[in-house]
Amino acid sequence: MPAEGYILLRRVFPVPADAIDQAGQVSTEVRRLLRGLGVEPEVVRRAGIVCFEGEMNIALYTKGGRIVLVVRPDRVELLFSDRGPGIADIDLVKQPGYSTAPDWARELGFGAGMGIPNMEENSDALVIRSRVGEGTVIRATILRRSDAAD
Repeated sequence: MPAEGYILLRRVFPVPADAIDQAGQVSTEVRRLLRGLGVEPEVVRRAGIVCFEGEMNIALYTKGGRIVLVVRPDRVELLFSDRGPGIADIDLVKQPGYSTAPDWARELGFGAGMGIPNMEENSDALVIRSRVGEGTVIRATILRRSDAAD
């Protein structure tokens, strides 16, 4: 088996601005790729949730961005970066139910304030870096082996 740091797959997915109608396509492709690599079903499920929430956040709140999927023997990493308004209070967005969604997004059924909490819940590590007026970068890590979490 290759060393833990070895990259099995790296894929970059652009998320265009104002593409709410396309949101969800990246997370669907990520799940398909992970299943094709034989990644454990629970990891595929968790990565799908994390990816969907991050993808929706980019589509709803920013001027576009990208999602990078990196698969290693011991973990799946998802890196979300955007050109958006940034997050002024990261602790606040981690609180379930907190949302800054515009009315049009709420009318579509989004904006319940569970995006970041769901990402955090389904990741083994979630790091958020943001600069107001410039954008946000989020790195989510999902461990592939249960013994890696011990």
